[in-house]
Amino acid sequence: MTNQVLSAQSSVLRRFAAWVLLFSSFLIRHSSFAAKPLLLPEVLASVQSQYPPFLAALIEQDIANGRVRQAQGAFDLNLNAGGSMNLAGYYDGRTGYAMLEQPLPFWGGSVYGGYRLSSGFLPNYNKDRTGVDGEGVLGFRVPLLRDGTIDRRRASLWQAQIDQELADPIILRQYLDFIRAGTISYYTWVASGQRLALAEELFRIAKDRDSAIAEQVKKGASAPIVQVDNQRLVVSREIATVQALRRFQAAAIELSLFFRTKDKAEPIIAERNRVPAAFPPHPRLDESQLTADIAKAAVFRPEIRRIELLVERVEIDRRLAKNNLLPNLDLGVEAGQFLGGNRPKDIERNEIEAKMEFKLPLQRRDAQGRIDIADATIERLNNDKRFARDRITADVRDAYSALIAAYDALKMTRRNVELARELEKAENERLQQGATDLLALQIREQATFDAQVLEVEAQADYFRAQANYRAAIAADAPSKLTR
Repeated sequence: MTNQVLSAQSSVLRRFAAWVLLFSSFLIRHSSFAAKPLLLPEVLASVQSQYPPFLAALIEQDIANGRVRQAQGAFDLNLNAGGSMNLAGYYDGRTGYAMLEQPLPFWGGSVYGGYRLSSGFLPNYNKDRTGVDGEGVLGFRVPLLRDGTIDRRRASLWQAQIDQELADPIILRQYLDFIRAGTISYYTWVASGQRLALAEELFRIAKDRDSAIAEQVKKGASAPIVQVDNQRLVVSREIATVQALRRFQAAAIELSLFFRTKDKAEPIIAERNRVPAAFPPHPRLDESQLTADIAKAAVFRPEIRRIELLVERVEIDRRLAKNNLLPNLDLGVEAGQFLGGNRPKDIERNEIEAKMEFKLPLQRRDAQGRIDIADATIERLNNDKRFARDRITADVRDAYSALIAAYDALKMTRRNVELARELEKAENERLQQGATDLLALQIREQATFDAQVLEVEAQADYFRAQANYRAAIAADAPSKLTR
């Protein structure tokens, strides 16, 4: 009698616990406080603002900016000071000077000015000889041939500015790859969540049926072996559920690399209650759009722009090498103004001196070798550019083919689900009429489950193919990449 009472109490408790779980599930699904589904834009926004590899890629801009500033240092204002003293000999004069020199960013010239002072006994022909109060100096130097239109300072600055532009296609290539990887990871997570839900539903059906079969066995309406077979099915479906749960957890962990907190950029393990109930719409891409997308990809894909900038950079090396073939013909003009009143008779108050220097390397093999290297490099880059166009076209066509195939496969999997459900329904009706056995129904249920899993995977394949296509045509390329 006591055992019967305990059994009855246990049965009541189990029913109460089941009712609580059912009611809690209802509240979670219908409560306004339920978690919102995690959608793709939220993940991609996290990639754009919090994904560490992308933030590391953006630092390339800072590096390029630093190189430009470094190259600009060649045009910094310079302070030059010095002096000389005759330690032995007939003359015992001393001279000193302090000059500011400013290199010019055009035509390779520079201007300078400062103060010069001498003392003691110096010969009259010494150009550094001044009065007691010294003299002010102002002058400029300009190359007429070599280093006129280009020199090493300006070449380095121009190349650094090209490197500054070159950072953008490098970052953009990584950005497109990160967006594609984040999109694929997201849809893999969605598919694994929906597959887990299907596995749990199939497991629930087998468990619910087990209770009914137990009652039939107790009444003698079914053989005990029928219950054993269903219990085997319960265990096998429970194993499938555990495997589906592990797959979902792995997908959530992978997604957490792209989905991060806004404050500290910590990975977020997306909860199961944030899995969307359905995939987004999936239209079929119009074939007439393919030609336009190929042209668009040729403009927005970063590969061609990167090669064009590399050609510009090598062209500067070529121009500099051609410049080095020229002789040096430098012109300089210097003006001096006497300061103070005690002026020697042989020193004018204002003096202007013009200087010219000619220098010609006779062999110039270094410059000619640099020209040969630049010409060969430009030819190689032009071949790379032609192949890059072909590669982009092939990428777009291949991604389009994969997207169309995924769309067609998805249509067929949906038809497969409809047929499997129809067969399962018919088999269930036959079982109710006693025209078949439980094993046949189980086979139909498994077939329906397999068809639904194929449909989920087909939808994920479609959106993964769409991500590849969008990356191929650079559809997600931003107008500007900044931190």
